[in-house]
Amino acid sequence: MDKAFQNGFLWGGAVTAQQTEGAWNEDGKGPGITDLQTAGSLTTPRIYTREVNPNYYYPSHKGIDFYNRYKEDIALFAEMGFTCYRTSIAWTRIFPNGDDAEPNKKGLDFYRAVFEEFKKYGIEPLVTLYHFDMPVNLAKKYNGWQSREVADLFARFCEVVFKEFKGLVKYWLTFNEINVMTMPFGELLLGKLPESEESSFMLGDPNIKDDPQERYQALHHMLVASAKAVKLAHEIDPNNEVCAMITAVASYPLTPDPDDIIVATQSMWMGNYLCGDVMIRGAYPRFAEGLFAKLGVSIKKEPGDDKLLMEGKADFLSISYYASGCMSANKGDDAAVGNFLLSAKNPHLKTSEWGWTIDPEGLRYILGELYGRYEVPLMIVENGLGAIDEVEADGSIHDPYRIDYLRRHIRSVRKAVEDGVDLKGYLTWGPIDIISASTGEMKKRYGFIYVDLDNEGNGTFKRSKKDSFEWYKKVIKTNGADLE
Repeated sequence: MDKAFQNGFLWGGAVTAQQTEGAWNEDGKGPGITDLQTAGSLTTPRIYTREVNPNYYYPSHKGIDFYNRYKEDIALFAEMGFTCYRTSIAWTRIFPNGDDAEPNKKGLDFYRAVFEEFKKYGIEPLVTLYHFDMPVNLAKKYNGWQSREVADLFARFCEVVFKEFKGLVKYWLTFNEINVMTMPFGELLLGKLPESEESSFMLGDPNIKDDPQERYQALHHMLVASAKAVKLAHEIDPNNEVCAMITAVASYPLTPDPDDIIVATQSMWMGNYLCGDVMIRGAYPRFAEGLFAKLGVSIKKEPGDDKLLMEGKADFLSISYYASGCMSANKGDDAAVGNFLLSAKNPHLKTSEWGWTIDPEGLRYILGELYGRYEVPLMIVENGLGAIDEVEADGSIHDPYRIDYLRRHIRSVRKAVEDGVDLKGYLTWGPIDIISASTGEMKKRYGFIYVDLDNEGNGTFKRSKKDSFEWYKKVIKTNGADLE
């Protein structure tokens, strides 16, 4: 038996609204920018369109039908013993156009019903306020996060949901993986529509269109919006706990060459600490000035921004963790790590079917680095393995590879706690199969629960337990002591 985690440790899973809910245009919901993304694959780019094209399949339009099946799904999560569940509120369900005069009551009613269902089973919701999706109207009217007005509209959205769900939700997350804005993913993450009628994109494509000035100015507006949200959350309900979130970038030097060590260190600065420092320490780090000068970036701030960032510091830091990367000063060593990071191939690590390095010890390493820098509680709110699952003739689904992946990562988390890291909880990514955000596929499955749906949107949506369902149930019951 492994050693159990501390009392009160939170166990569960994490998803988003747009990857699960479906019902994309029902009950007053407006279109979000993720509703304009077609399905793709590891090798086929997704298409991002300015308008819905009836000749394309948009997977967010159906999701996995959580909108109509949430009671069934929450009952399954409760059966596993979840004490926490992370999801997002679709901005477009509350304000269909983003700048509507009044919120959409049916949207508020839906989330109230969902949160009450979680509470019925003793499951704490952790609610993401922005998970890479915004009303299409704001993208058209304001050019997304390029405009300061969007930060104010976001704060208005946050104020409404903080007041509406006071007493039902106490854990809030402002921006999902906000530090990906330091990476050249292009116009999609800025909340912009494509300039042409449609454009293809694959996350991690080094040839993707990028403008560092636009990207970092948009990031500043997001950081300001996050600070506004933190202040509002604390004012409306002092019991609220608000976390910042980054995707944890564990960067190693490829070799002992000092140049590789410098590149790896600077990757950590930009990848983790730029956003972490602003959201946890309340100010841009000193290295930001040199970084921006090197990129030719000049951030426009409004009077009072620095004071606002200091006053709107988050209560704790949450992370997603999937892979690590090796950094080399020799650009000829660059290789794609899945569809996310561009780094050098690590000869010591295996990869998943989607090319992500499998590195449990990297999780212990990055937890130690982040806790040492910030000395605030941490929480893992995404970790998991995307894989192809096969349904046997008798309906069973055997996924020992997922169990092995999670077992090794949870043991690494245990070591980090023993190292002295203050950790609030561990949530797996995709406790139920969902639409892949990066590729739009269904066959890239993360869940303990199988959903009968294929890449083209065909299927019954029937839910089935995989072997990992009972395994994770045992892990939670023993508070992480029984991982076999």
